[in-house]
Amino acid sequence: MLSELRVRDLAVIRDVSLPLGSGLNVLTGETGAGKSMLVDALSLLLGERASSDLIRPTASKAIVEAAFDLNGMSRLTSLAAEAGVDLEDDRLIVRREINAEGRNRAWANGSPTTVATLASMGGSLVDLHGQHESQSLLKAASQRDILDAFGCALAQRQAVQVAFQQATDLRQEEHELIQRRDDVRRRADYLQHVGREIADAKPQAGEYEALELESQRLNNVEAITSDAERIQLLLENDDHAASSALAQASRLLSHLERIDSSVGRWQELIDSARANVEELSQLLRDYTSQIELDPDRLAFVERRRDLLYRLKQKYGPEIEDVIRTGVQAQEELELLDTADLDLERISEARMVADRNLNDACAALTAKRNDAAARLEQAVSAMLPGLGMEHGRLEVVIRPLDQANSTGMDVVEFMVTMNPGMEPRPLAHVASGGELSRLMLALKVVLANHDAVPTLVFDEVDQGIGGEVAIKVSEALAEVAKSRQVLIITHLPQIAARATHHLRVDKPVQQGMPSTEVHLLSNEERVVEIARMLGDGEDPTALKHASEMIRRGLGREGGEGGEGDG
Repeated sequence: MLSELRVRDLAVIRDVSLPLGSGLNVLTGETGAGKSMLVDALSLLLGERASSDLIRPTASKAIVEAAFDLNGMSRLTSLAAEAGVDLEDDRLIVRREINAEGRNRAWANGSPTTVATLASMGGSLVDLHGQHESQSLLKAASQRDILDAFGCALAQRQAVQVAFQQATDLRQEEHELIQRRDDVRRRADYLQHVGREIADAKPQAGEYEALELESQRLNNVEAITSDAERIQLLLENDDHAASSALAQASRLLSHLERIDSSVGRWQELIDSARANVEELSQLLRDYTSQIELDPDRLAFVERRRDLLYRLKQKYGPEIEDVIRTGVQAQEELELLDTADLDLERISEARMVADRNLNDACAALTAKRNDAAARLEQAVSAMLPGLGMEHGRLEVVIRPLDQANSTGMDVVEFMVTMNPGMEPRPLAHVASGGELSRLMLALKVVLANHDAVPTLVFDEVDQGIGGEVAIKVSEALAEVAKSRQVLIITHLPQIAARATHHLRVDKPVQQGMPSTEVHLLSNEERVVEIARMLGDGEDPTALKHASEMIRRGLGREGGEGGEGDG
């Protein structure tokens, strides 16, 4: 439920807050006071495109905020969680800013988000019906969804979605396997050559680097031997060698320690150094004993390194890549041995999935056909009472050539407004007032099926009065029993039924018009409805207004009950 809407610096609105409640929320006021701008502000939170032209003169940005109470609405709390929004006490606060440069920023419960995310959540929170458009009912997909909800066909719809996904996955798997098989067939000779060339070479990971190091040694045997022998001389084979120096240092340190015991710990360092020198000497002896001039080995190493180098150039850049290429070539060739059997298995599974999909679609179509007749009858029965004497709804279901995730049907709402006229798509209805009342009739019929908690109507009463106005007010009150309704109206018959009545004014402040909103008390409602009747100060109008409120059972007579019109 929408509990509050706040708008700042948007067009003629400087700073306005709308406290809203459950039941029927009514906005009234003089023409041009800014009532529809408040609905436009709400539409911005539902993802409507914004322009910097909307910003109030002298302001740097426009801000729209809305607070929603999601208590008891598990579907909506789950939706918020899926969008990554953390709720506190089941409360959701969304905010959107439009600055002078045209940039948009959005937040959900204080965390930055995208306008697209606001739109995704907003579509499940608010269903907004403008004077010439609808957020949902004009869309073919929404009409199909409404019919399915009305017909309690959601289980059949889910079965179609599951069957369609299974059939699609198998078809995609089959298509990809055929492509891979055909590609391998075209490349078979090349793959065999690659696999054979790499297999014959038997490359090993790290082998090329090891060969390079060995090649350097074999090409520099004399230099290596000479350097190693000189190092050995420096370490141990001379009076000035490191081993002799360390031995002499050890003797001197023993003498020093007898004088100053604190230097005793230095002996460990000398012992460690002597041990390292001895270890290094042994390594040098082993190293030089292994190095010898071997022309045959050098020739082999060079040939092997050249072979691996060519493989790296063709299949590298590294030997590991060469090995991987050989494995992949072999695996691709093995595909030829198994592809036909795999394709046969997939084809059989796909045919079963297609049969399941066709069966699921047939069950869904049957549900839709049954629901279409009942929906046509229920809505058409309401239209005369809403001022459309010859109005009639027709739900057209046309078959698709191929199933999709929603079945094998195209669902379209068609309407007739005058006798002798052909039904026309709902989206092509010319009159904004007729369109709004059609939507109202649908909402009354669908009240127990529609999951959106808040419905907003902008001037659903256009071009009506008298008995029709009473019927419209009754219809709105009926919807408001199970949904929060916010409506902008000029009809006192509707205002008299309000659970929450707000008046919109546009006084001039500091030389500029500025919209204001006031939640009316019982006494103020009487005056406002009297104004809507023609004269807010006339005693007769005031008495009539008071009687309308009593008969409408608005706040004065009780919370949101239904009157006798």
